[in-house]
Amino acid sequence: MLDVSMQLIGNVGFPIFVSVYLMTRTEKKLDDLIAAVEKLAQ
Repeated sequence: MLDVSMQLIGNVGFPIFVSVYLMTRTEKKLDDLIAAVEKLAQ
């Protein structure tokens, strides 16, 4: 994982790497939120 991260930083730049990282984290949190709302709706 670290090697891939360092390669991405070198190839596409730090801002793009940070954007992809944050979108991935946000997607996980949204999935958790959707699951929680569905559980409450039952």
